[in-house]
Amino acid sequence: MNRVSPQVLALLAALTLMWGTNWPLFRIALDELPVLTFRSIVLIAGIAVLALVVPLRGESFAVPHGKWPALIAAAAFNMFIWNIATSMAVLYIPSGHASVLAYTMPLWVAFLGFVVFRQRLTPRLLLAIVVGAAAVLALMLPNFQSYGRAPAGLFWGLFAGFSWAVGTFIVKRTAWPGMGVSLTFWQATISLAPTLLGALVIDGLPQPWPSAKALAAALYTGAVPMALGTASWFALVKLLPTQVAALSSIAIPIVAIVSGVLILDEPLSALQAVAIASTVLSLWLALMPARR
Repeated sequence: MNRVSPQVLALLAALTLMWGTNWPLFRIALDELPVLTFRSIVLIAGIAVLALVVPLRGESFAVPHGKWPALIAAAAFNMFIWNIATSMAVLYIPSGHASVLAYTMPLWVAFLGFVVFRQRLTPRLLLAIVVGAAAVLALMLPNFQSYGRAPAGLFWGLFAGFSWAVGTFIVKRTAWPGMGVSLTFWQATISLAPTLLGALVIDGLPQPWPSAKALAAALYTGAVPMALGTASWFALVKLLPTQVAALSSIAIPIVAIVSGVLILDEPLSALQAVAIASTVLSLWLALMPARR
């Protein structure tokens, strides 16, 4: 594997901060907003930002001929199913626990790549996956009791990671000529209609009206982590091999844990410290080339 450029590493660092620091805000918003209503606000804010970014970058909103089926499938797995699965997981287990399960995505990517697409796993990349799995396991161990009480939460959290992996392969294995940020715009737009319909039918109007703090958390989540973060993610998927791009997401729940410690005063356990160290090692193995 060739050395990863500083620009890609900078993009990865920005994405990790955007998505990792978002989880405490996710909790703040859901304290007052129903899940589907929250997701609808996030998508609307994200679409508004992306609608401004696309022309500023000189891009077109046009979708290349014959790409609509792949685009709809990518939107379904990357956004709509992901949103539903993570929302269902949060109904049964704490949101922080659900995030750890959702970020098993790199393991699903490795499994699907090897079994379905016959992708070769180098010993170094295989070791990175094993170490990354150890990091996820270290984060999950303290919560096995709650998973036992709520197996549905375990299922939906893992299913979220699986759907994200499928969506990543769809984006990676499809040519998107002329599409950059507009790829994220259309996935968000396609996902909005069923999410908004679900919010209107299931949630209804919020009662009482949420506070400015909750609304600000939802709007920020849509404008920055969802819009700019997701656009950065798809850029990484195009620039890096699928397994490496997937492994790069392992650092995000670590940042979420640290953010929870700083913002929500959540405790930092020894197992979480082990997970942080394992994540650093896994990313180094995946992103840094071996010396010849």
